[in-house]
Amino acid sequence: MSTTALGKKAPPAAAVAAAPVPRRPRRRRLGPGRPVPGGWAIGPALLLALWAAGTGLGVIDVRSLPAPWTVAGTAGDLIDNGKLPSHLATSAQRALLGLLFGVVGGLLLALVAGLSRIGEAVIDGPVQIKRAVPSLALIPLLILWFGIGETMKVVTIALGVFVPVYIHTHNGLRTIDSRYAELAETVRLGRLAFVRHVVLPGALPGFLLGMRFAVTAAWLALVVVEQVNATSGIGYMMELARTYGQTDVIIVGLVVYGLLGLLSDALVRLVERRALSWRRTLAG
Repeated sequence: MSTTALGKKAPPAAAVAAAPVPRRPRRRRLGPGRPVPGGWAIGPALLLALWAAGTGLGVIDVRSLPAPWTVAGTAGDLIDNGKLPSHLATSAQRALLGLLFGVVGGLLLALVAGLSRIGEAVIDGPVQIKRAVPSLALIPLLILWFGIGETMKVVTIALGVFVPVYIHTHNGLRTIDSRYAELAETVRLGRLAFVRHVVLPGALPGFLLGMRFAVTAAWLALVVVEQVNATSGIGYMMELARTYGQTDVIIVGLVVYGLLGLLSDALVRLVERRALSWRRTLAG
């Protein structure tokens, strides 16, 4: 039997093998954890459940807030008679036009201000002033300039959209690491190549964040402008229902606006995950 350097007997090999191995304490994950499948729908589902429970238990007065099944029945009737699809198509056209003009304008202004000190001096100040003035506060002035037709509605939506696109894209441009510009100068990249390979990828995270705010701003502006002398659209349908005291129709319009906002934000987030898949973030 083997002995140690101090003359004591060494423990048998079998005893050493059978000895329990101390476990290392498990490290706690500090991040939010794995994504929950369908997590985006959990919050709205809980709100719907609370709404249904409150109505069923009599906590919510159905004269002020009709039950979910009543609203669902009203929505079915509006779909059957073709009113809801027609108004929805008109609203979607206005929102998309305003979103298009606002995104293009905000992106172009951000590129000019972000790539030129002179451009920043000329553009950034007026945009910050516009940022402090709500777009809806400009409606009386826009009515005087453009009348009460479709042009005024689209311009109001575009004004609400271009500010978040400009702010976040401009911030993304200004936070690009200056070493990339130095590297581009070292390898003698031209202006267009610099914009394509350095500026646009660097500004993409900020632009997509601005898009999330922009789509929400588009629907918010649409709610208001469609109640200004409109003859079609979801907002017009809600205003007409207010005149006749049809609370269920008003709730249908609000649900449609909410779903449009939720789906458009989910679409932008999907594009963001695909376009920025190279980033390792807590979002997973």
